[in-house]
Amino acid sequence: MGSRFQVVEQGPPIEVFQLNRLFTEDSHQNKVNLTVGAYRDEKGKPWVLPVVRKMEKQLAADDTLLHEYLPVLGLEQFTNASVSMLLGADNPAIAAGRAFGVQVLSGTGGLRVGAEFLNKHLKYTTFYYSSPTWENHHLVFVNSGFTTPRQYRYWDEKARAIDFDGLIEDLSNAPENSVILLHACAHNPTGIDPTHEQWEKIADVMEERKLFPFFDSAYQGFASGDLDRDAWAVRYFVKRGFELVCAQSYAKNFGLYNERVGNLAVVVSDASLVAALKSQLTWIVRGMYSNPPAHGARVVATVLGDKQLFDLWRDHIKQMSSRVIQMREALRAELIRLGTPGSWDHIVKQIGLFSYTGLTQRQVEYLVQEYHIYLLKSGRINVCGLNPSNIQYVARAFHDAVTKFPGDDDARAKL
Repeated sequence: MGSRFQVVEQGPPIEVFQLNRLFTEDSHQNKVNLTVGAYRDEKGKPWVLPVVRKMEKQLAADDTLLHEYLPVLGLEQFTNASVSMLLGADNPAIAAGRAFGVQVLSGTGGLRVGAEFLNKHLKYTTFYYSSPTWENHHLVFVNSGFTTPRQYRYWDEKARAIDFDGLIEDLSNAPENSVILLHACAHNPTGIDPTHEQWEKIADVMEERKLFPFFDSAYQGFASGDLDRDAWAVRYFVKRGFELVCAQSYAKNFGLYNERVGNLAVVVSDASLVAALKSQLTWIVRGMYSNPPAHGARVVATVLGDKQLFDLWRDHIKQMSSRVIQMREALRAELIRLGTPGSWDHIVKQIGLFSYTGLTQRQVEYLVQEYHIYLLKSGRINVCGLNPSNIQYVARAFHDAVTKFPGDDDARAKL
């Protein structure tokens, strides 16, 4: 008797995890991993934040802590602290009781719960995401019931900057009640964020077209080392009177990748609506994973709620963001020193974990095959994969790839 599961076809691999596996299996001594979106220290090793280690020891020694279920919407101390961190403790929306949070399974869980809520209760079916964006955005929204995925222009490959006119034109043509997915800071994968003036224009168009903002905040504090600066766009939209949702992740800024610690912040125009929203979000979570895990949320809530621990954590994120900025500058300097064709200024203009290098797919293939340097075919690199001991090797390899296989821009530059 044949299996009924014969109908199941092999699914495509997830690029970033596949490359990571190939890197792990590679025995080459100079191999470099520029793929996975996680912080690495200057020795190329994962880093557990000292404040997190300290908290974990404290939690392990606390005999009053139990493994009872958390409420469906999570640990209130955590969600309140998260909303406060995102919007600023003195935000009028918090004071008016019209902003609240729901503990979710990291950024992806926040996107999923938020998208399902908007689709089910507000009947929204069209969403826009930037071209390019983080590859999971499309999948999560489509799986949440959104039937019309669309893209807005974002990256201008030739200028290696934001295609702002294209972005504004696409938003201006978006149908009313489209959900617009916006990266709060450190745009993934390009690393280029709108300026404050550009954010103001984006808000103008969204207000005029009655579009709904859905922010994805995966790097607050990690991007620039400044929590307030990295939350500027979200706070500006709230100040402008927008209702919005924002998925917050603590994977990067606390290094809690596998603990899946996230918050979905919701801001509405009237506090009397909050009870109904919470009741329906409760049912969405109940039908998805029932309730969230406690460990990571306790770590974050305690750190955010204690002045001394909070200051210690802020030092850690400054340390991480400074290292990323140093590596950007070192890579650019080394490429210039080698006389690598083209301009490399975009590497230092970009922010956060990722750089959209502008390398072509052919150049990327060459780097993987010849130099055992692993990066996404789009040319996106995790800047943390660079460190003082491999930066010259990587720059030489980039130089070789760009010289051997010039892209259109490089070929034109030589004419």
